[in-house]
Amino acid sequence: MAEALAPPPGRVAFVLKGYPRLSETFIAQEIAALERRGLDILIVSLRHPTDSRTHPIHAEIRAPLLYLPEYLGDDPLRVLRAWWRVRRLPGYRLARSIWLRDLWRDRTANRVRRFGQALVLAHEVPADVVRLHAHFLHTPASVTRYAATVRGLVWSGSAHAKDIWTTPQWDLREKLASCEWLVTCTATNRDYLGTLAPAGRVELVYHGLDLERFPLRSWDRLARDGSVAEQPVRILSVGRLVEKKGTDVLLDALALLPPRSHWRLLHVGGGPLREAMALRADSLGIADRITWRGAMTQDQLLVEYGAADIFALASRIAQDGDRDGLPNVLMEAQSQGLPCVATEVSAIHELIRNGATGVLVEPESPSALASALKELIGDPVRRLVLGEAGRTRVAAEFGMQSNLARLAEKFGLPFVPGSA
Repeated sequence: MAEALAPPPGRVAFVLKGYPRLSETFIAQEIAALERRGLDILIVSLRHPTDSRTHPIHAEIRAPLLYLPEYLGDDPLRVLRAWWRVRRLPGYRLARSIWLRDLWRDRTANRVRRFGQALVLAHEVPADVVRLHAHFLHTPASVTRYAATVRGLVWSGSAHAKDIWTTPQWDLREKLASCEWLVTCTATNRDYLGTLAPAGRVELVYHGLDLERFPLRSWDRLARDGSVAEQPVRILSVGRLVEKKGTDVLLDALALLPPRSHWRLLHVGGGPLREAMALRADSLGIADRITWRGAMTQDQLLVEYGAADIFALASRIAQDGDRDGLPNVLMEAQSQGLPCVATEVSAIHELIRNGATGVLVEPESPSALASALKELIGDPVRRLVLGEAGRTRVAAEFGMQSNLARLAEKFGLPFVPGSA
């Protein structure tokens, strides 16, 4: 007699701050993979998209979209109608009490907006949704917690970087006590959140890299060493132009390289510091060696990984506490055999083993970064060794399928042979 198949776990509403977003491909990758495994998903977005382009992965996602009012004044009748309908639900009074306590400690318009969005979500979420799942522990988790309380639903979450390190501990503690479970993408995050959560509540699940989208191919890289002007060493850096990415530190480091060392930097990523970084490069006298490309799709970026000789990222802890978790771009670069130079911030050391699979330097130190870059620029053989070692480790330990298996299990999906 054939073994009966496990029933589907039920529909899950993924609550995101914005969708789709070029800078959050890892979320789209996760949603698409969970859909392929049979999870029925509704995407709930607190904001409409601001990017003019999308990645190919977004076209593969079948989940319907529910956009909440970004600002309550955008659609006050929708908010009022939601309040009128949910105010008599058993969980409404508790949700309002939780929100008022939060508002007393965080007296901001944003906190008011979160509750209004939660009322709309509680009213409009389809009846077949059995779980809410928040990506990011700040705004999305607040909306998710309030809405789940109103509707009497369980909720879970995924925590990443800024949402962990810029959220007050009282807020983290209460959300971690309220959710059923939470996964986070680095051991550094897990250890910190574990001090604030009930035992066993927080689990490490790396995002992992979809190696089908980043196949382990060998690129034909020339043995450039910076000695020939017509063959400059190509340095690639990918990241939004915001404080925590440390692009200013990278520019300062490049300005310290020997004048006769021939190199070019290609920077990929937009952001509010775009003009400031261009002006800084000009003041340092290196503007003619830098190309600013803005945001790119994964397919476009894959070509740039193959064309580069070195990947550089100067991550730092921003003044407000924001920092990287484990930047996906580092995994992507290593998957293509590209040697990486990065700063030892947050969880980057969980991916890069200094001197073995890449080079780590102290943050906020242009001189240390310049020294590491100088060494790799002049040594194409070492670049090859580091690149191959990094590629091997990413394939062995950071593939998406093996890491996704645990997340799928937490959502109640059946085990798929060969997924672990």
